Amino acid sequence: MKNAASPLISVLMGVYNCASTVEEAVQSIIDQTVTDWELIICDDGSTDDTYETVRTIAEKEPRIVLIRNECNMGLAPTLNNCIHTARGTYTARMDGDDICAPDRFEKELAVLEADPDCAVVSCAMISFDEGGVYGQSNYPEKPDKTDFFRMSPFCHAGCMMRKNVLLELGGYNESGEVERFEDFDLWYRLYKAGYYGRNLPEALYSMRDDRNAFRRRKMKYRLNVTKLS
Repeated sequence: MKNAASPLISVLMGVYNCASTVEEAVQSIIDQTVTDWELIICDDGSTDDTYETVRTIAEKEPRIVLIRNECNMGLAPTLNNCIHTARGTYTARMDGDDICAPDRFEKELAVLEADPDCAVVSCAMISFDEGGVYGQSNYPEKPDKTDFFRMSPFCHAGCMMRKNVLLELGGYNESGEVERFEDFDLWYRLYKAGYYGRNLPEALYSMRDDRNAFRRRKMKYRLNVTKLS
């Protein structure tokens, strides 16, 4: 039986065909020094064993809530489904093929609780693949609007956010116009509404990605600025 008490943090994880990596990703949440969380995993119509793998893990971990889309819907609808289930004061993002440091929640939560006007906090991000670590992405400590013209101001997958702000913004934009850069659209709307965020300089999040992804992301954000400005 799930604990009826509302958790402090609701972790939002959309998964699609990541049966070989999701267990490691979930374990990095289980290993967090902050234990007052629920992990909401929404399977987005996987065609491999992802759903069955997560279900097996969830049978042993009562803080995991597993839901499922009837068909593949994409990231924004999947995360919004997670938000509708979330009961926490804060939401934290996590992807099913990544890893985060055990003190990530502890350090991000400290920022939000020390600064009531801060809506979102994230961190530096390590990039790795089968060959090991190959890079690190760093972000401004307190991004302003000018930072949107250079790069995404936050690591989306490694962020923690106040749920009431996320709900006020209407969650993730499911419009096809922002497909594949839903994170940039969210930050744009957050700053437009008068909120701000912070970044920790420590690399508390590790993204599993190929070595050409960084260059693709840089081009993607240049295009995003054009579309959103």
